[in-house]
Amino acid sequence: MIPSEDAAGRKRDIEERLRQEQETLSFIRESLEKSDQLTKNMVSILSSFESRLMQLENSIIPVHKQTENLQRLQDNVDKTLSCLDHVISYYHVAKDTEKIIKEGPAGRLEEYLSCMAKIQKAVEYFQDNNPDSPELNRVKFLFEKGKESLESEFRNLLTRNSKPVPSVVILDLIAGDDDIETTDEMTLEHLPENILQDLICISGWLVEYGRNLDFMNVYYQIRSNQLDRSIRGLKEHFRKNSSSSGILYSPAMQNKRKDTPSKKAIKRPGKEDIMDSEIDSYIHCISAFVKLVQSEYQLLTDIIPEHHQKRTFDSLIQEALDSLMVEGENIVSTARRAIMRHDYSAVLTIFPILKHLKLMKQEFDQVLQGTAASTKNKLPVLITSMETTGAKALEEFADSIKNDPDKEYNMPKDGTVHELTSNAILFLQQLLDFQETASAMLASQEIGTSSSSYNSEFNRRLLSNYICKILGNLQLNLHSKAKVYEDAALGAVFLLNNFNYILKSLEKSELIQLVAVSQKHPDKAYRSHIDEQLQTYQRSWLKVTMPLTEGNLPAFQPGTKLKDKERQAIKDRFKAFNDGLEELCKIQKSWAIPDKEQRDTIRRAQKENVTVAYRVFWQRYSNVPFTKNVEKYMKYKVEQVEEMIEKLFDTSA
Repeated sequence: MIPSEDAAGRKRDIEERLRQEQETLSFIRESLEKSDQLTKNMVSILSSFESRLMQLENSIIPVHKQTENLQRLQDNVDKTLSCLDHVISYYHVAKDTEKIIKEGPAGRLEEYLSCMAKIQKAVEYFQDNNPDSPELNRVKFLFEKGKESLESEFRNLLTRNSKPVPSVVILDLIAGDDDIETTDEMTLEHLPENILQDLICISGWLVEYGRNLDFMNVYYQIRSNQLDRSIRGLKEHFRKNSSSSGILYSPAMQNKRKDTPSKKAIKRPGKEDIMDSEIDSYIHCISAFVKLVQSEYQLLTDIIPEHHQKRTFDSLIQEALDSLMVEGENIVSTARRAIMRHDYSAVLTIFPILKHLKLMKQEFDQVLQGTAASTKNKLPVLITSMETTGAKALEEFADSIKNDPDKEYNMPKDGTVHELTSNAILFLQQLLDFQETASAMLASQEIGTSSSSYNSEFNRRLLSNYICKILGNLQLNLHSKAKVYEDAALGAVFLLNNFNYILKSLEKSELIQLVAVSQKHPDKAYRSHIDEQLQTYQRSWLKVTMPLTEGNLPAFQPGTKLKDKERQAIKDRFKAFNDGLEELCKIQKSWAIPDKEQRDTIRRAQKENVTVAYRVFWQRYSNVPFTKNVEKYMKYKVEQVEEMIEKLFDTSA
């Protein structure tokens, strides 16, 4: 019974909970229905608000647009009236200015420029607002006519008043160049003051309104021509003076030169007071160019607007500058061609020019400041070219000695003195005539600055070092060339000849004293080289003297009968001697030793070495019955051997 009661209780609880849940569900449903109703009401209200707002907007916007259009129309009417008032004034410009424009600016430049300003404004108006108006063509025609008249007036004023500077004035202008302490400077008046002011006014208007820079081309062409004519006039002045004084005008074109012409310091031997007119002319033209260009720049800054000055100035100086640079390069080219012909002393023609260019470089840099890089680089390029040709010419010669190719075709077949050696010694001997110039150039190359502040002993040591360098390069090259010979003995003769030639040449000139400045006892060094090569040469005769030695010869008692082996050994010795002697005499007969003293010494030494050993060998076996055919093996007597050796190095024997 108890379980039944529990079940009934649980059922009641469940039924109670179910009832409560149903009540809750009914409440939720009622709430949802109320919420839906509220939503519908709110949507209805919003829809009504939107509809009213659209109605209001449709009513206000047309009114606003209409008001805006009316305001715009009012503004346009005001602007149109203002433009009409402005236009009316331009229709009178052509009529008011036509007469003045046609008559030109001569004598009334200020009034003319005022008319041109009015015309310019009229042209701008019609172009911007009514390009099809016939009035535009009229004012444009007047404007172009006026601009052409101004350009023509600019050209005429400049042409009529631009004159080349007289040579005497230029010489006075640069007279202070030789005296560094001179501070007074002359000023050139290229144009009268009133003409200058007119040119300035025309230039300013053409830049601002003319929109055409052709007048600047006119300016630089006219002034460039006058600058070039001034310098050419100076050259002609020097040419006439040199002709009248009997001085050669163009010594650089001579085939042979004894020394380098110089403005002051460097003189020709025997003609110390004669100046090279061409070089002197070029030096003066360089100074004249700097002075004239400085003056031209001052004039240009007055006439040409600032932002066009550098370009115009750059163009103005090109013709004269290029002419000077080309002339300088021609001088350098002449020196280079001479160097290629191994005429290295001809390079000295550029020394005075190079010195002057370096002296003028600072002024050049100042006056060319602001020009194009290519323009500013022209002088440094020329200086570098001259320095390379001049300061490096001696070193280039030394390198040519060092790098002369070891080719069989240019080697003397007889081992005589090589052309390289004779050319090198000849150059060094010629260099003795230019010791001061050469040592100064070497000093400049050594320290990178002028050597004028260094004593003569310092320069002499540099020259001595240079000569030693050439001789050292020559020695190395000769050793290399000697290896070309397949016969080591011929190579030794070749070196012996060359070293002997060098030593004799040094001793016959002042070269030996110069070499001794930096190298002690140079004569002993060369004699040592000669002895070394002589020993190498003498080793070639071992094939003749070795068979005469007693080594490996059979020992026998006089009167005893020789064995076949012993007889054959003696025969082989005689045969080896005969063959070696004949071979060497035949080959070395065509070799050459030009120095008679050296040639006689070598012959004497060889006769002594060979004949002494041969005489002993001959006497020892002359009575030994080692063969029935004695004439075949004992082929030569001692006297005959001496005669054969005496004919060495003599093709005519």
